Amino acid sequence: MFESLQQTLGEALKRLRGRGRLTEANIRDAMQDVRRALLDADVHHQVVETFLTRVTEKSVGQTVLRSIDPGEQILKCVYDELVALMGPVDTALPAARKDRPAIVMLCGLQGQGKTTTAGKLALTAKQAGRKPMLVAADLQRPAAMEQLRLLGEQIDVPVYLELGQIDASGNRIGGPGAVEICKTALARARDRGCDLIILDTAGRLHVAEMPMEELRQIDRVVGPDHVYLVCDALTGQDAVNSAQAFNEALELNGVILTKMDGDARGGAALSIKEVTRVPIKFLGMGEKLDRLEEFRPEGMAQRILGQGDILSLIDKVSRVQSEISDEEREKQQKKLEEGSFNLNDFRKQLDMLKKMGPAKDLINSMPGMSQLMPAGQDPEQSIRRIQGIIDSMTRRERADPDEIDYDRRLRIARGSGTRAEEVKQLLTQFEMMRNVMRAMAKMSMLERIKMMSGMSKMGAFMPGAKIVSKGDTGHRKSPRERAEDRKKKKR
Repeated sequence: MFESLQQTLGEALKRLRGRGRLTEANIRDAMQDVRRALLDADVHHQVVETFLTRVTEKSVGQTVLRSIDPGEQILKCVYDELVALMGPVDTALPAARKDRPAIVMLCGLQGQGKTTTAGKLALTAKQAGRKPMLVAADLQRPAAMEQLRLLGEQIDVPVYLELGQIDASGNRIGGPGAVEICKTALARARDRGCDLIILDTAGRLHVAEMPMEELRQIDRVVGPDHVYLVCDALTGQDAVNSAQAFNEALELNGVILTKMDGDARGGAALSIKEVTRVPIKFLGMGEKLDRLEEFRPEGMAQRILGQGDILSLIDKVSRVQSEISDEEREKQQKKLEEGSFNLNDFRKQLDMLKKMGPAKDLINSMPGMSQLMPAGQDPEQSIRRIQGIIDSMTRRERADPDEIDYDRRLRIARGSGTRAEEVKQLLTQFEMMRNVMRAMAKMSMLERIKMMSGMSKMGAFMPGAKIVSKGDTGHRKSPRERAEDRKKKKR
Protein backbone atom coordinates (compact mmCIF):
# COMPACT_ATOMS: atom_id res chain seq x y z
CA MET A 1 0.00 0.00 0.00
CA PHE A 2 1.11 3.60 -0.76
CA GLU A 3 3.91 2.38 -3.09
CA SER A 4 2.70 4.42 -6.07
CA LEU A 5 2.01 7.47 -3.90
CA GLN A 6 5.40 7.12 -2.25
CA GLN A 7 7.19 6.98 -5.60
CA THR A 8 5.32 9.94 -7.13
CA LEU A 9 5.80 12.11 -4.05
CA GLY A 10 9.48 11.27 -4.04
CA GLU A 11 9.88 12.29 -7.69
CA ALA A 12 7.95 15.54 -7.18
CA LEU A 13 10.07 16.59 -4.20
CA LYS A 14 13.30 15.68 -5.99
CA ARG A 15 12.62 18.40 -8.55
CA LEU A 16 12.94 21.02 -5.81
CA ARG A 17 16.45 19.97 -4.88
CA GLY A 18 19.15 22.42 -5.71
CA ARG A 19 16.77 25.42 -5.89
CA GLY A 20 17.97 28.55 -4.15
CA ARG A 21 14.64 29.18 -2.45
CA LEU A 22 11.07 27.96 -2.39
CA THR A 23 9.00 30.15 -4.72
CA GLU A 24 5.31 30.00 -5.46
CA ALA A 25 6.07 28.87 -9.03
CA ASN A 26 8.29 25.89 -8.24
CA ILE A 27 6.08 24.83 -5.33
CA ARG A 28 2.99 25.04 -7.57
CA ASP A 29 4.66 22.75 -10.13
CA ALA A 30 5.55 20.21 -7.43
CA MET A 31 2.05 20.37 -5.95
CA GLN A 32 0.50 19.49 -9.33
CA ASP A 33 2.40 16.19 -9.22
CA VAL A 34 1.38 15.68 -5.60
CA ARG A 35 -2.27 16.35 -6.52
CA ARG A 36 -2.20 13.67 -9.21
CA ALA A 37 -0.52 11.22 -6.85
CA LEU A 38 -3.12 11.76 -4.12
CA LEU A 39 -6.08 11.48 -6.51
CA ASP A 40 -4.58 8.31 -8.02
CA ALA A 41 -4.33 6.96 -4.47
CA ASP A 42 -8.12 7.43 -4.16
CA VAL A 43 -7.88 10.26 -1.62
CA HIS A 44 -11.10 12.28 -1.33
CA HIS A 45 -10.93 15.30 -3.69
CA GLN A 46 -11.85 17.80 -0.96
CA VAL A 47 -9.11 16.39 1.25
CA VAL A 48 -6.61 16.73 -1.60
CA GLU A 49 -7.41 20.41 -2.14
CA THR A 50 -7.33 21.20 1.58
CA PHE A 51 -4.04 19.38 2.01
CA LEU A 52 -2.35 21.10 -0.94
CA THR A 53 -3.53 24.52 0.21
CA ARG A 54 -2.06 23.97 3.65
CA VAL A 55 1.29 22.72 2.30
CA THR A 56 1.56 25.58 -0.20
CA GLU A 57 0.72 28.27 2.36
CA LYS A 58 3.23 26.82 4.78
CA SER A 59 5.99 26.48 2.15
CA VAL A 60 5.79 29.67 0.08
CA GLY A 61 8.25 32.31 1.18
CA GLN A 62 10.15 30.08 3.56
CA THR A 63 13.81 30.95 3.77
CA VAL A 64 15.89 28.01 2.61
CA LEU A 65 18.67 27.39 5.10
CA ARG A 66 22.05 26.69 3.59
CA SER A 67 22.35 23.42 5.47
CA ILE A 68 18.92 22.17 4.32
CA ASP A 69 17.97 21.26 0.77
CA PRO A 70 14.71 22.91 -0.49
CA GLY A 71 13.34 19.47 -1.24
CA GLU A 72 13.98 18.41 2.36
CA GLN A 73 12.35 21.59 3.65
CA ILE A 74 9.13 21.05 1.72
CA LEU A 75 9.27 17.36 2.67
CA LYS A 76 9.01 18.49 6.30
CA CYS A 77 5.95 20.59 5.40
CA VAL A 78 4.32 17.63 3.65
CA TYR A 79 5.10 15.37 6.61
CA ASP A 80 3.62 17.83 9.12
CA GLU A 81 0.44 18.21 7.11
CA LEU A 82 0.06 14.45 6.62
CA VAL A 83 0.26 14.00 10.39
CA ALA A 84 -2.28 16.80 10.91
CA LEU A 85 -4.54 15.21 8.28
CA MET A 86 -4.69 11.84 10.08
CA GLY A 87 -4.28 12.82 13.71
CA PRO A 88 -4.32 13.26 16.59
CA VAL A 89 -5.28 9.73 17.70
CA ASP A 90 -5.70 8.13 21.10
CA THR A 91 -5.66 4.34 20.66
CA ALA A 92 -6.29 3.50 24.33
CA LEU A 93 -9.23 1.17 24.92
CA PRO A 94 -11.84 2.47 27.41
CA ALA A 95 -11.25 1.72 31.08
CA ALA A 96 -13.76 -0.30 33.11
CA ARG A 97 -16.25 1.61 35.28
CA LYS A 98 -16.74 0.93 38.96
CA ASP A 99 -19.99 -0.94 38.42
CA ARG A 100 -19.40 -2.64 35.05
CA PRO A 101 -16.84 -3.61 32.40
CA ALA A 102 -15.94 -1.25 29.58
CA ILE A 103 -17.92 -1.92 26.38
CA VAL A 104 -16.67 -1.66 22.79
CA MET A 105 -19.19 -2.15 19.99
CA LEU A 106 -17.97 -3.11 16.51
CA CYS A 107 -20.18 -2.36 13.53
CA GLY A 108 -19.81 -2.36 9.75
CA LEU A 109 -20.80 -3.89 6.47
CA GLN A 110 -20.55 -7.60 5.74
CA GLY A 111 -17.25 -8.91 4.48
CA GLN A 112 -15.15 -6.17 6.06
CA GLY A 113 -13.42 -8.49 8.55
CA LYS A 114 -15.50 -7.46 11.56
CA THR A 115 -15.60 -10.82 13.38
CA THR A 116 -11.88 -11.46 12.88
CA THR A 117 -11.17 -7.92 14.06
CA ALA A 118 -13.16 -8.63 17.23
CA GLY A 119 -10.81 -11.54 17.92
CA LYS A 120 -7.75 -9.40 17.18
CA LEU A 121 -8.96 -6.62 19.47
CA ALA A 122 -9.62 -9.13 22.27
CA LEU A 123 -6.10 -10.55 21.89
CA THR A 124 -4.60 -7.04 21.91
CA ALA A 125 -6.51 -6.23 25.11
CA LYS A 126 -5.47 -9.51 26.72
CA GLN A 127 -1.81 -8.88 25.92
CA ALA A 128 -2.17 -5.46 27.57
CA GLY A 129 -3.34 -7.13 30.80
CA ARG A 130 -7.09 -6.72 30.29
CA LYS A 131 -9.72 -9.45 30.81
CA PRO A 132 -11.91 -9.29 27.70
CA MET A 133 -15.08 -11.17 26.74
CA LEU A 134 -16.36 -11.53 23.18
CA VAL A 135 -20.10 -11.27 22.53
CA ALA A 136 -21.71 -12.77 19.43
CA ALA A 137 -24.45 -10.24 18.62
CA ASP A 138 -24.48 -10.90 14.85
CA LEU A 139 -27.67 -12.96 14.67
CA GLN A 140 -27.97 -12.59 10.89
CA ARG A 141 -25.17 -15.09 10.31
CA PRO A 142 -24.97 -18.13 12.60
CA ALA A 143 -21.62 -18.89 10.91
CA ALA A 144 -20.25 -15.64 12.35
CA MET A 145 -21.29 -16.76 15.84
CA GLU A 146 -19.49 -20.07 15.38
CA GLN A 147 -16.45 -18.26 13.97
CA LEU A 148 -16.33 -16.03 17.05
CA ARG A 149 -16.56 -19.06 19.33
CA LEU A 150 -13.58 -20.67 17.57
CA LEU A 151 -11.59 -17.43 17.76
CA GLY A 152 -12.26 -17.24 21.48
CA GLU A 153 -10.96 -20.78 21.95
CA GLN A 154 -7.87 -19.96 19.91
CA ILE A 155 -6.88 -16.97 22.07
CA ASP A 156 -8.35 -18.33 25.32
CA VAL A 157 -10.93 -15.56 25.72
CA PRO A 158 -14.52 -16.26 26.91
CA VAL A 159 -17.28 -15.88 24.31
CA TYR A 160 -20.94 -15.28 25.10
CA LEU A 161 -23.36 -16.53 22.45
CA GLU A 162 -26.88 -17.95 22.18
CA LEU A 163 -27.25 -19.91 18.97
CA GLY A 164 -30.93 -20.76 19.38
CA GLN A 165 -32.39 -23.07 16.74
CA ILE A 166 -30.98 -23.30 13.20
CA ASP A 167 -33.28 -24.23 10.29
CA ALA A 168 -32.38 -26.32 7.22
CA SER A 169 -31.11 -23.23 5.40
CA GLY A 170 -28.69 -22.40 8.22
CA ASN A 171 -30.74 -19.44 9.48
CA ARG A 172 -31.31 -18.81 13.17
CA ILE A 173 -34.90 -19.09 14.40
CA GLY A 174 -36.14 -18.24 17.86
CA GLY A 175 -34.04 -17.24 20.84
CA PRO A 176 -33.37 -13.79 22.29
CA GLY A 177 -32.62 -10.78 20.11
CA ALA A 178 -29.32 -8.92 19.80
CA VAL A 179 -30.22 -6.28 22.41
CA GLU A 180 -31.19 -8.91 24.98
CA ILE A 181 -28.01 -10.90 24.29
CA CYS A 182 -25.86 -7.82 24.86
CA LYS A 183 -27.66 -7.06 28.16
CA THR A 184 -27.22 -10.64 29.40
CA ALA A 185 -23.57 -10.71 28.27
CA LEU A 186 -22.88 -7.59 30.32
CA ALA A 187 -24.16 -9.31 33.46
CA ARG A 188 -22.17 -12.50 32.70
CA ALA A 189 -18.98 -10.51 32.09
CA ARG A 190 -19.43 -8.70 35.41
CA ASP A 191 -19.87 -12.05 37.20
CA ARG A 192 -16.74 -13.49 35.56
CA GLY A 193 -14.59 -10.50 36.50
CA CYS A 194 -14.08 -9.34 32.91
CA ASP A 195 -13.17 -5.67 32.52
CA LEU A 196 -13.91 -5.34 28.78
CA ILE A 197 -16.59 -6.76 26.50
CA ILE A 198 -16.44 -6.55 22.71
CA LEU A 199 -19.75 -6.69 20.85
CA ASP A 200 -19.67 -8.19 17.34
CA THR A 201 -22.86 -6.83 15.76
CA ALA A 202 -24.70 -7.65 12.53
CA GLY A 203 -23.77 -6.27 9.11
CA ARG A 204 -25.49 -5.88 5.74
CA LEU A 205 -24.38 -5.74 2.12
CA HIS A 206 -24.91 -1.98 1.68
CA VAL A 207 -25.03 1.10 3.88
CA ALA A 208 -28.67 1.75 2.92
CA GLU A 209 -29.65 -1.73 4.14
CA MET A 210 -27.88 -1.56 7.49
CA PRO A 211 -30.09 -2.41 10.49
CA MET A 212 -29.32 0.95 12.05
CA GLU A 213 -32.30 0.76 14.37
CA GLU A 214 -30.95 -2.42 15.99
CA LEU A 215 -27.58 -0.74 16.49
CA ARG A 216 -29.26 2.35 17.94
CA GLN A 217 -31.18 0.14 20.39
CA ILE A 218 -27.96 -1.55 21.54
CA ASP A 219 -26.41 1.88 21.88
CA ARG A 220 -29.32 3.15 24.00
CA VAL A 221 -29.81 0.08 26.18
CA VAL A 222 -26.24 -1.13 26.73
CA GLY A 223 -24.44 2.21 26.37
CA PRO A 224 -21.07 1.18 24.84
CA ASP A 225 -18.11 3.33 25.86
CA HIS A 226 -16.61 3.19 22.38
CA VAL A 227 -18.16 2.41 18.98
CA TYR A 228 -15.73 1.38 16.24
CA LEU A 229 -16.53 1.00 12.57
CA VAL A 230 -14.65 -1.80 10.83
CA CYS A 231 -13.84 -0.90 7.20
CA ASP A 232 -12.03 -2.71 4.41
CA ALA A 233 -9.18 -0.44 3.17
CA LEU A 234 -9.53 -2.00 -0.29
CA THR A 235 -12.92 -0.30 -0.75
CA GLY A 236 -11.33 3.18 -0.96
CA GLN A 237 -13.91 5.97 -1.00
CA ASP A 238 -16.67 3.53 0.00
CA ALA A 239 -14.95 3.26 3.37
CA VAL A 240 -15.24 7.03 3.77
CA ASN A 241 -18.94 6.93 2.80
CA SER A 242 -19.57 4.12 5.29
CA ALA A 243 -17.85 6.09 8.05
CA GLN A 244 -20.05 9.12 7.31
CA ALA A 245 -23.29 7.05 7.36
CA PHE A 246 -22.45 5.18 10.58
CA ASN A 247 -21.20 8.30 12.31
CA GLU A 248 -24.49 10.08 11.62
CA ALA A 249 -26.42 7.14 13.12
CA LEU A 250 -24.20 6.23 16.08
CA GLU A 251 -21.53 8.86 16.70
CA LEU A 252 -18.44 6.75 16.17
CA ASN A 253 -15.37 6.91 18.40
CA GLY A 254 -13.02 5.43 15.84
CA VAL A 255 -12.43 3.40 12.71
CA ILE A 256 -10.50 0.14 12.28
CA LEU A 257 -9.14 -0.30 8.76
CA THR A 258 -8.64 -3.92 7.71
CA LYS A 259 -6.58 -5.47 4.88
CA MET A 260 -3.98 -2.73 5.09
CA ASP A 261 -1.41 -5.31 3.94
CA GLY A 262 -3.17 -5.57 0.57
CA ASP A 263 -2.72 -3.69 -2.69
CA ALA A 264 -5.17 -0.89 -1.93
CA ARG A 265 -4.12 2.61 -2.90
CA GLY A 266 -4.54 3.90 0.66
CA GLY A 267 -6.91 6.81 0.07
CA ALA A 268 -9.21 5.78 2.91
CA ALA A 269 -6.42 6.12 5.49
CA LEU A 270 -5.76 9.70 4.36
CA SER A 271 -9.41 10.74 3.95
CA ILE A 272 -11.48 9.35 6.83
CA LYS A 273 -10.35 11.68 9.65
CA GLU A 274 -10.54 14.86 7.55
CA VAL A 275 -13.98 14.07 6.07
CA THR A 276 -15.73 12.57 9.12
CA ARG A 277 -13.65 13.94 12.04
CA VAL A 278 -13.53 10.32 13.26
CA PRO A 279 -9.97 9.06 13.90
CA ILE A 280 -8.55 5.74 12.72
CA LYS A 281 -7.73 3.69 15.82
CA PHE A 282 -6.25 0.42 14.55
CA LEU A 283 -4.98 -1.20 11.36
CA GLY A 284 -5.52 -4.83 10.41
CA MET A 285 -2.29 -5.93 8.72
CA GLY A 286 -3.02 -9.58 7.91
CA GLU A 287 -5.18 -12.59 8.68
CA LYS A 288 -3.36 -13.72 11.82
CA LEU A 289 -4.89 -12.63 15.12
CA ASP A 290 -1.73 -10.85 16.28
CA ARG A 291 -1.68 -8.64 13.16
CA LEU A 292 -3.53 -5.64 14.60
CA GLU A 293 -1.51 -2.43 14.93
CA GLU A 294 -2.27 0.77 16.78
CA PHE A 295 -2.63 3.59 14.28
CA ARG A 296 0.12 6.19 14.54
CA PRO A 297 -0.27 9.20 12.19
CA GLU A 298 3.45 9.95 12.50
CA GLY A 299 4.42 6.41 11.53
CA MET A 300 1.94 6.33 8.64
CA ALA A 301 3.24 9.66 7.31
CA GLN A 302 6.79 8.33 7.51
CA ARG A 303 5.82 5.21 5.56
CA ILE A 304 4.05 7.25 2.88
CA LEU A 305 7.18 9.38 2.45
CA GLY A 306 9.46 6.32 2.41
CA GLN A 307 11.09 7.19 5.75
CA GLY A 308 10.08 4.01 7.56
CA ASP A 309 8.45 3.65 10.97
CA ILE A 310 11.07 2.78 13.57
CA LEU A 311 8.70 2.75 16.58
CA SER A 312 6.44 0.23 14.86
CA LEU A 313 9.48 -1.91 14.03
CA ILE A 314 10.76 -1.77 17.62
CA ASP A 315 7.33 -2.92 18.84
CA LYS A 316 7.41 -5.92 16.48
CA VAL A 317 10.96 -6.84 17.50
CA SER A 318 10.07 -6.57 21.20
CA ARG A 319 7.06 -8.88 20.78
CA VAL A 320 9.16 -11.57 19.09
CA GLN A 321 12.05 -11.24 21.56
CA SER A 322 9.64 -11.70 24.48
CA GLU A 323 9.05 -15.25 23.24
CA ILE A 324 12.78 -16.11 23.56
CA SER A 325 14.09 -17.45 26.86
CA ASP A 326 16.63 -15.41 28.86
CA GLU A 327 19.16 -18.21 28.40
CA GLU A 328 18.81 -18.13 24.60
CA ARG A 329 19.06 -14.32 24.56
CA GLU A 330 22.29 -14.43 26.59
CA LYS A 331 23.67 -17.07 24.24
CA GLN A 332 22.88 -14.89 21.20
CA GLN A 333 24.42 -11.81 22.86
CA LYS A 334 27.63 -13.70 23.62
CA LYS A 335 27.91 -14.89 20.02
CA LEU A 336 27.42 -11.35 18.73
CA GLU A 337 30.13 -9.97 21.02
CA GLU A 338 32.60 -12.75 20.12
CA GLY A 339 31.84 -12.52 16.41
CA SER A 340 31.03 -16.26 16.35
CA PHE A 341 27.61 -15.66 14.74
CA ASN A 342 27.28 -18.36 12.03
CA LEU A 343 24.77 -19.42 9.37
CA ASN A 344 22.88 -21.63 11.83
CA ASP A 345 22.23 -18.51 13.91
CA PHE A 346 21.33 -16.55 10.77
CA ARG A 347 18.80 -19.26 9.84
CA LYS A 348 17.18 -18.85 13.28
CA GLN A 349 17.05 -15.08 12.76
CA LEU A 350 15.17 -15.59 9.48
CA ASP A 351 12.62 -17.77 11.31
CA MET A 352 12.18 -14.97 13.88
CA LEU A 353 11.76 -12.51 11.01
CA LYS A 354 8.78 -14.50 9.74
CA LYS A 355 7.08 -14.18 13.14
CA MET A 356 7.29 -10.39 12.88
CA GLY A 357 4.93 -10.36 9.88
CA PRO A 358 5.30 -10.02 6.11
CA ALA A 359 8.83 -9.05 5.04
CA LYS A 360 7.40 -6.26 2.88
CA ASP A 361 5.93 -4.55 5.97
CA LEU A 362 9.26 -4.80 7.80
CA ILE A 363 11.10 -3.29 4.84
CA ASN A 364 8.62 -0.38 4.75
CA SER A 365 9.24 0.16 8.48
CA MET A 366 13.01 0.59 8.01
CA PRO A 367 14.10 4.07 6.91
CA GLY A 368 15.32 4.09 3.32
CA MET A 369 14.69 0.40 2.67
CA SER A 370 11.52 0.78 0.57
CA GLN A 371 13.29 2.93 -2.05
CA LEU A 372 16.25 0.55 -2.23
CA MET A 373 14.21 -2.60 -2.76
CA PRO A 374 14.54 -3.63 -6.43
CA ALA A 375 11.33 -3.07 -8.41
CA GLY A 376 9.21 -6.17 -8.75
CA GLN A 377 11.25 -8.16 -6.23
CA ASP A 378 9.31 -10.21 -3.71
CA PRO A 379 11.16 -10.09 -0.36
CA GLU A 380 9.34 -13.20 0.87
CA GLN A 381 10.64 -15.14 -2.13
CA SER A 382 14.16 -13.79 -1.55
CA ILE A 383 14.09 -14.97 2.07
CA ARG A 384 12.87 -18.42 1.00
CA ARG A 385 15.73 -18.59 -1.50
CA ILE A 386 18.27 -17.71 1.23
CA GLN A 387 16.79 -20.37 3.50
CA GLY A 388 17.02 -22.90 0.66
CA ILE A 389 20.71 -22.06 0.14
CA ILE A 390 21.49 -22.42 3.87
CA ASP A 391 19.51 -25.65 4.14
CA SER A 392 21.55 -27.11 1.24
CA MET A 393 24.77 -26.71 3.24
CA THR A 394 26.19 -29.34 5.55
CA ARG A 395 26.14 -28.76 9.29
CA ARG A 396 29.87 -28.07 9.23
CA GLU A 397 29.53 -25.54 6.39
CA ARG A 398 26.81 -23.63 8.24
CA ALA A 399 28.99 -23.54 11.36
CA ASP A 400 32.07 -22.38 9.42
CA PRO A 401 31.15 -20.64 6.11
CA ASP A 402 34.83 -19.79 5.48
CA GLU A 403 35.34 -23.42 4.43
CA ILE A 404 32.98 -23.08 1.47
CA ASP A 405 35.12 -23.05 -1.69
CA TYR A 406 34.09 -22.88 -5.37
CA ASP A 407 33.27 -26.60 -5.72
CA ARG A 408 31.12 -26.50 -2.60
CA ARG A 409 29.31 -23.39 -3.87
CA LEU A 410 28.45 -25.32 -7.06
CA ARG A 411 27.10 -28.24 -5.01
CA ILE A 412 25.04 -25.93 -2.74
CA ALA A 413 23.65 -24.10 -5.79
CA ARG A 414 22.53 -27.38 -7.38
CA GLY A 415 20.93 -28.52 -4.13
CA SER A 416 19.03 -25.24 -3.62
CA GLY A 417 18.03 -24.64 -7.25
CA THR A 418 20.04 -21.41 -7.41
CA ARG A 419 23.22 -20.19 -9.13
CA ALA A 420 26.74 -20.32 -7.71
CA GLU A 421 26.86 -16.50 -7.95
CA GLU A 422 23.86 -16.24 -5.62
CA VAL A 423 25.56 -18.52 -3.09
CA LYS A 424 28.72 -16.39 -3.25
CA GLN A 425 26.68 -13.22 -2.84
CA LEU A 426 24.94 -14.60 0.25
CA LEU A 427 28.29 -15.54 1.81
CA THR A 428 29.68 -12.06 1.08
CA GLN A 429 26.63 -10.37 2.59
CA PHE A 430 26.79 -12.67 5.60
CA GLU A 431 30.44 -11.78 6.25
CA MET A 432 29.51 -8.09 6.17
CA MET A 433 26.60 -8.72 8.50
CA ARG A 434 28.75 -10.62 10.97
CA ASN A 435 31.21 -7.74 11.25
CA VAL A 436 28.35 -5.27 11.74
CA MET A 437 26.63 -7.52 14.29
CA ARG A 438 29.80 -7.51 16.36
CA ALA A 439 29.81 -3.71 16.33
CA MET A 440 26.11 -3.61 17.27
CA ALA A 441 26.37 -6.09 20.13
CA LYS A 442 26.40 -3.42 22.87
CA MET A 443 24.00 -1.00 21.18
CA SER A 444 20.39 -0.36 22.20
CA MET A 445 17.61 -1.68 19.97
CA LEU A 446 16.98 1.79 18.50
CA GLU A 447 20.69 2.28 17.73
CA ARG A 448 20.81 -1.15 16.06
CA ILE A 449 17.84 -0.39 13.83
CA LYS A 450 19.30 2.96 12.78
CA MET A 451 22.62 1.33 11.95
CA MET A 452 20.88 -1.44 10.00
CA SER A 453 18.96 1.10 7.93
CA GLY A 454 22.25 2.84 7.14
CA MET A 455 23.88 -0.43 6.16
CA SER A 456 20.89 -1.23 3.94
CA LYS A 457 22.19 1.36 1.49
CA MET A 458 25.06 -1.04 0.81
CA GLY A 459 22.73 -4.01 0.37
CA ALA A 460 23.99 -5.70 3.52
CA PHE A 461 20.55 -6.63 4.87
CA MET A 462 18.49 -6.79 1.70
CA PRO A 463 17.91 -10.28 0.30
CA GLY A 464 18.88 -10.38 -3.34
CA ALA A 465 20.28 -6.85 -3.46
CA LYS A 466 23.63 -6.11 -5.07
CA ILE A 467 26.26 -4.76 -2.73
CA VAL A 468 27.26 -1.22 -3.64
CA SER A 469 30.19 -0.82 -1.28
CA LYS A 470 31.41 -2.44 1.86
CA GLY A 471 32.15 0.89 3.46
CA ASP A 472 33.84 0.81 6.85
CA THR A 473 32.89 -2.67 8.07
CA GLY A 474 36.16 -3.32 9.85
CA HIS A 475 39.29 -5.29 8.94
CA ARG A 476 38.71 -8.10 6.44
CA LYS A 477 40.72 -11.12 7.56
CA SER A 478 43.21 -12.73 5.21
CA PRO A 479 42.98 -16.46 4.29
CA ARG A 480 45.83 -17.15 6.74
CA GLU A 481 44.01 -15.34 9.57
CA ARG A 482 40.79 -17.22 8.82
CA ALA A 483 42.72 -20.52 8.89
CA GLU A 484 44.11 -19.58 12.31
CA ASP A 485 40.58 -18.83 13.53
CA ARG A 486 39.41 -22.27 12.37
CA LYS A 487 42.25 -23.92 14.31
CA LYS A 488 41.27 -22.03 17.46
CA LYS A 489 37.65 -23.19 17.13
CA LYS A 490 38.73 -26.83 16.89
CA ARG A 491 40.80 -26.62 20.09
